[in-house]
Amino acid sequence: MINKLKDLINDSEAIVIGAGAGLSTSAGFTYDGERFEKYFEDFEMKYKFRDMYSGGFYPYETLEEKWAFWSRNIFINRYLEPPKPVYKNLFEVVKDKNYFVITTNVDHCFQKAGFDKKRLFYTQGDYGLFQCSVPCHKKTYDNEKIILEMLEKQKNMKVPSNLVPYCPKCGSPMEMNLRSDDSFVEDEGWNKACENYYDFLEKNLNKRVLFFEIGVGMNTPVIIKFPFQRMTLENKNAFYVCVNTDVSYIPNEIRERSLLIQKDISEVINELS
Repeated sequence: MINKLKDLINDSEAIVIGAGAGLSTSAGFTYDGERFEKYFEDFEMKYKFRDMYSGGFYPYETLEEKWAFWSRNIFINRYLEPPKPVYKNLFEVVKDKNYFVITTNVDHCFQKAGFDKKRLFYTQGDYGLFQCSVPCHKKTYDNEKIILEMLEKQKNMKVPSNLVPYCPKCGSPMEMNLRSDDSFVEDEGWNKACENYYDFLEKNLNKRVLFFEIGVGMNTPVIIKFPFQRMTLENKNAFYVCVNTDVSYIPNEIRERSLLIQKDISEVINELS
């Protein structure tokens, strides 16, 4: 199967990578277990949640405590390098190819690994950006400096009140630029990335396109999985590959032009590189 995938990568005129949470998990960005306990033991003891995802939705009593949690979360999942070089290995595989990446991940791992920013579409936001919680305007703000300061100065599970971020226009609390409801801000950068993605698809229409899906589950299949399968059906020269540790479904209509690799993602990328 790996040799077949290598041939597909080499023979394709364009590669569209669709990445979900499974790819970051394979790179070591796990949200529970030992990694969670290392950074959030105090929150676990106080609130009894067992993973970062649950902690992100917890209704903290104060913004100071909320940002103590989120500053740690953002730091380790956005500004630290992933424990395993899975993204860098993937970049080595496609760096000289005609590629584009669409991802629901918000951890910036593609760009940190060397992928061209102009060939990336982060559909669900970026841990490295703030936005107004209302939102009163369609702009996002880089947060690295204030996140590092929150991390350094927090005590007793709280950040200093003067570090709590507020919107510079309306004074409302700031939020992460993450798609969780209809308040998500699609700023100028987001819209440009979206435009670049659809331009890439249009320019490579009916060519030998490899739709390379990695670690995509069924939480949001309408963003990557279903469109990849539909575009494979519509383009008789296209091929669809799904790499995932979980069982995935491939429609009968494209089964002859599909490859399902149910294996550890990091191992697959390692073998490719």
